[in-house]
Amino acid sequence: MTGNTHILGGIASSLAFVQITNYDPIILVGASVFGALLPDICHTGSKIGRTFPIISKIVNTLFGHRSITHSLLFLILIILLMTRYISNDSIIAGILIGMVSHYILDMFTKKGIMLLFPLNIMVRFPITTRTGSKTENVVAFLLSLLCLYLGFETIKHSI
Repeated sequence: MTGNTHILGGIASSLAFVQITNYDPIILVGASVFGALLPDICHTGSKIGRTFPIISKIVNTLFGHRSITHSLLFLILIILLMTRYISNDSIIAGILIGMVSHYILDMFTKKGIMLLFPLNIMVRFPITTRTGSKTENVVAFLLSLLCLYLGFETIKHSI
């Protein structure tokens, strides 16, 4: 999936989560956008890879694309780091929600992800699509509609 689709997935997921929690919606959504992009730090051409090119190049050289940064191991490492250094639960939850949404969306691609890294097993859903395809554009459109709906619901509950 492309960066824009991942951003929409992170926003939609975090807005859905806001409906059932008391986390700060603005912080949660902002953190989820970062979390939705973070796994692609292993891809030098990604939005986050272009933002942090040195880190991206190192991670890509060591592990390649869609391996460690798309795994449960990476998710656990991020949880450990965040719980040690970040005290705001909305930030922690948002980043994790964004990362999980990224994993789920990439499991709909033909290549899948190495969710169980270091095991060399690609995990994907039975129904897949290609990154940047018309199908992905439909998914992005539907996520946009979901974001609008959940955004209005969030605002309505805040008033």
